[in-house]
Amino acid sequence: MTSSIPPIRVGLGYDTHRLGNGGPLRIGGIDIAAEVHSIGHSDADVLLHAITDAILGSIAEEDIGRLFPDDAEENCDRDSADFLREAVRRLRHHGMEIVNLDCVILAERPKIAKHIDAMKRAISAIIDIPVDRIGIKAKTGESIGPIGHGEAIAARVVILVYKI
Repeated sequence: MTSSIPPIRVGLGYDTHRLGNGGPLRIGGIDIAAEVHSIGHSDADVLLHAITDAILGSIAEEDIGRLFPDDAEENCDRDSADFLREAVRRLRHHGMEIVNLDCVILAERPKIAKHIDAMKRAISAIIDIPVDRIGIKAKTGESIGPIGHGEAIAARVVILVYKI
């Protein structure tokens, strides 16, 4: 019966982190000079975490929290690119490749738009796909809720993958 299923899959990723005083802000595999930083057990890169979960979801594997628990000492201050590389390794083990990523970063501050091209290049290098397959948009919280009040940052990601 599975032969009638198209060889494509979709994954959805989401992550959020509280913000603390003092920068830099690590997001999308780069450091941005900012007055805030993400608070988390690893380097708290909200975008790489959301991409990791989108990839893992597309292949129906455990999420980032179960693969890399925040109570494990080896994950303390760990580079989120490590998590993303492992997700890509698992994706390719399933014989799948990434068609494209569509990402939204939700942050009141700092302003993200001028850093998008650098993030795309960093993500492209980590997951080994062309930059033109990575979409990133930045949105504010319009002064509503924790994001709008500058207390948190979030990212949402949709990924399309296909069977090689």
